[in-house]
Amino acid sequence: MSLQITEDCINCDLCVPECPNDAIAMGDEIYEINPDLCTECEGFYDEPQCIPVCPVDSIIPLS
Repeated sequence: MSLQITEDCINCDLCVPECPNDAIAMGDEIYEINPDLCTECEGFYDEPQCIPVCPVDSIIPLS
């Protein structure tokens, strides 16, 4: 499974260093998560590390 960043993203940069797979990068306007790289931190942590640091709750499961 993978996560995605919604248009509510404020480009605060807090999620980028939390990703152990380097799956988060700046897109055209907001940060984006590469679904091919995102493992929801499986193998590194018990839960995704980007979600709790997001101040606007814009990281959600990929739909």
